[in-house]
Amino acid sequence: MAGPVTPAGGGGGNPSFYIPITASTAGDGRHVLKNGNSFAVFDELGQIQAAGPAAEGLFFEDTRYLSRLALAINGARPLLLSSTVTEGNTMLSVDLANPEAPDQGSPGLPPASVHVLNEIALGLDALFATVNLRNYGREPAQLDLTIELDADFVDMFELRGTHRARRGVAAPVETPATGPVFAYRGLDDVTRRTVVALEPKPRLADGQAHWELSLAPGASWSAQIEVHCERDDRPLRRISRSESRAAEAAWAAERQARVTSIVTSNALFDDWLRCSRGDLDMLTTRTPEGLYPYAGVPWFSTAFGRDGLITALESLWVDPDLAAGTLRFLAANQATEIDPKADAEPGKILHETRLGEMAALGEVPFGRYYGTVDATPLFVMLAAAFYERTGERAVISDLWPHIEAALAWMEAYGDIDGDGFIEYRRKSQNGLDNQGWKDSSDAIFHADGSLAEAPIALAEVQGYAYAAYAGAASLALALDQASRAKELTAKAETLKDRFDAAFWLDDLGIYALALDGAKRPLRVVSSNAGQALFAGIALPDRAPRVGDTLLSPASYSGWGIRTIAAGEARYNPMSYHNGSVWPHDNALIALGFAHYGLKEPALRVLDGLFGAAQSFALKRMPELFCGFPRRGNAGPTRYPLACAPQAWSAATVFALLAAVLGISFVPDQRQIRFFRPALPTWLSEVRLTNLRLCEATIDLVLRRDGNAVAADVTRGEGPIEIVVAY
Repeated sequence: MAGPVTPAGGGGGNPSFYIPITASTAGDGRHVLKNGNSFAVFDELGQIQAAGPAAEGLFFEDTRYLSRLALAINGARPLLLSSTVTEGNTMLSVDLANPEAPDQGSPGLPPASVHVLNEIALGLDALFATVNLRNYGREPAQLDLTIELDADFVDMFELRGTHRARRGVAAPVETPATGPVFAYRGLDDVTRRTVVALEPKPRLADGQAHWELSLAPGASWSAQIEVHCERDDRPLRRISRSESRAAEAAWAAERQARVTSIVTSNALFDDWLRCSRGDLDMLTTRTPEGLYPYAGVPWFSTAFGRDGLITALESLWVDPDLAAGTLRFLAANQATEIDPKADAEPGKILHETRLGEMAALGEVPFGRYYGTVDATPLFVMLAAAFYERTGERAVISDLWPHIEAALAWMEAYGDIDGDGFIEYRRKSQNGLDNQGWKDSSDAIFHADGSLAEAPIALAEVQGYAYAAYAGAASLALALDQASRAKELTAKAETLKDRFDAAFWLDDLGIYALALDGAKRPLRVVSSNAGQALFAGIALPDRAPRVGDTLLSPASYSGWGIRTIAAGEARYNPMSYHNGSVWPHDNALIALGFAHYGLKEPALRVLDGLFGAAQSFALKRMPELFCGFPRRGNAGPTRYPLACAPQAWSAATVFALLAAVLGISFVPDQRQIRFFRPALPTWLSEVRLTNLRLCEATIDLVLRRDGNAVAADVTRGEGPIEIVVAY
């Protein structure tokens, strides 16, 4: 999970950071745009009419800069024809029409005679909209077009339900001829402004812009709307609409040139791929250190360590640039000193960063917060995987001091009681209680339902630590540090043996969820054990049994593997972490199955999630969904607070394909390998275009013939050898 959420039946860390269930945005026709540190959430009419905890609005750096953007025709809400976000997530296109004329309107105007096309795009710190009207009626149309505007400058954590005893001061609304200017002076002594520019100039009154129009039959009219988000503590150059469009076009072209393209024989699967690629590109943000995948909209549109690392791992084979930027960003933000308020210790990798007023004031601890136990070993794990994928020794050489600092944290601070396992215990008074990816307050428990006492050693975290030690050993060899490599290899093997002895539950056929502070195993069947396979810490003879347990009816819903098996004490298919299905979790488990040669279980996970994707709007895989069993032709049950889009869910499809294709890279031999590649019955062909290795690129087709999959190269530039092993 990216951060604390409280749904029905779940929670996350400190109760003051819970998100109320009434803030749900899932499945209600809302549309999302994101660009850099801005995002916007609209209703299905392309309007913003935020009320209470609803997440609608234009947000910039964790603050809502526009809480109302509502269009009316002759005083009435327009009639919705259709609305969609264009492919690539660059524009929201909304088709509207005039409704039945109210008493105060024009009684001679037939309904649906005037078409309204509203096209909305988002810049790095601005919103651009074009409203086009055309009269398709046979008579002149007398129209009063109004747009109501407002800005409440609510902090994201206020919206999520955190109470504030005091707020800053809203300034009187300025009304220059071009449009209103809203301003708010925060308690952090920063003035935030929403500057609205309207063309042609409207009549402004009572928070509304009015245009009185007379459209002859066949006549058209248009208005331009710009909304700029500004702060007085830093210079911001207002980027024009044309500059924003050019920047977005350049960004799209750059990503297309650098990322592997995938097209298959199944049109529905291709829809899922396209949506996932578009979501991942939308959530990817350019930082001074490189590309970083922000976690998800609306609640987590910022850099999270764990989320970014896992997203980069899932998509590494098609997009290694994302991993490089993620590693550099996290290295630049690695903790260097002890700060209990931020759960920070030297070498620890960031959990979350926030840019809003409440974070700046310390009202929430997340300005730069380190309360995660798994991001640090995942950082080392990704660095090793990146080198294995690319062979870019210079990147690893630059990162090596940060890798060593992370390894030092694992030993000096991560192993709280000196038993060789990585544990967590909250130090910040306002921080998260549970600091693994299942960070709901009720997610880590014993078989009788009692909550585990800290320090807690999670199963998957020991796997990440094993992979970190083993991966760092390979990096040390690449950097000609043979003695360090030998030391790290010994650490990895010792941890593997200790893990099996302490975590394996032979009667349940699975690894324990965790060890509590008294070193008692939590005898709960959970998906965490599947991630132990992903990290490679499981003994080979354990893996098939773990697979059988996780694919039993108690754990596998038909759509995916549940976080907690049905029948466990805290099982609730509607909870956040105790019975729901998380796509990224399933993707990592599928990679784990493939790591141990378990292709049929991996195919089963792919099949379930592909079926689930067909039921979600745009084929957009949400953060999670409910864990109810698959029922006939009914789709999976939505989870009300799920982020959509969510980065590690968007990357799920790429990890699943990597698992079933068995793809790996050997840069020093210029080889791309496919180990026992397999495809489901509904997929006969996969075409990969612009698959990169070192300085070379290749296009190839993988075709299924019965149970076998063969690879044919269709284009190559530079030396690459394809090896298919059965």
